[in-house]
Amino acid sequence: MNNAESLPVVKELNKLLADYHLYYQKLRNFHWNIVGHNFFDLHLKFEEMYNDAKIKIDEIAERILTLKFHPLSNYSDYIENASIKESPSLIKDTEMVSILLSDNEILLEKMREAIKLASGIEDEATVDMLGSYIGELEKNTWMLGAWLDK
Repeated sequence: MNNAESLPVVKELNKLLADYHLYYQKLRNFHWNIVGHNFFDLHLKFEEMYNDAKIKIDEIAERILTLKFHPLSNYSDYIENASIKESPSLIKDTEMVSILLSDNEILLEKMREAIKLASGIEDEATVDMLGSYIGELEKNTWMLGAWLDK
C-alpha cells in the first residue's frame, strides 16, 4: 500500500476524526448540563461515552499517522470537516439522547465509508479497527434507543 492508495482512506479517517471531536465535546456538554429525574443515569452514561470517544479519537489519529499522513488537529479544521454539528447546552434529556442517536448514525455512516475504501486497498488494520467501533456504536445506539422508549 502506498501513499496515493491510502489518501482516500486518510481523507475519510480525517472526516471521522473531525466528527468524533465534535461528538466528544457534545458529550461533555451534555454531561455537564444534564438536569432532571434522569440526571444520575445520563450523567454517568455521557461520561462513559466521552471517555470512549476520547480513546477512539487517539486511535484514529494514530492510524492516520501510521498510514504516513497527518491527522487534522485544529478545532477550526474539525468544524469545517465535520458532519456532526454543535448542540445547545440547555435542552431536555430526551432531546440530548435523540441528538446523540442522530450523531451515532453519522459516525456509523462515516465508518462504513472508510471501511469500504480501506477494503479496496487491503488495509486490514483500518478495517479491523473500524469494524470493532461499529459493533460498539451499534450496541450503544440500541441502548440509547431503548432508554428513549421508556
